[in-house]
Amino acid sequence: MLHLLEALSAHAQQWRHGYDLMKETGLLSGTLYPLLIRMTDQGLVEAEWREPEHPGRPARHAYRLTSAGVSFARMATPAGPMTFTKAAFA
Repeated sequence: MLHLLEALSAHAQQWRHGYDLMKETGLLSGTLYPLLIRMTDQGLVEAEWREPEHPGRPARHAYRLTSAGVSFARMATPAGPMTFTKAAFA
């Protein structure tokens, strides 16, 4: 889930397709889509159907973090405010 949060929070307001998220995170579809569904049910991610960019292609779901998802990602991901490094203690 952390890889997915990092990928979504990198461009929090940008709509992302599942296939792009799979490529970026390395998660398989059997892991990615259940996570996206669960995160949508929890109010962390919003999903919508997007019309195809090219005629003849099917509509696809697109995903992005909600404001609650952005806040959660800041706290949960290694890049969030709770991260400590060796340099912080030097």
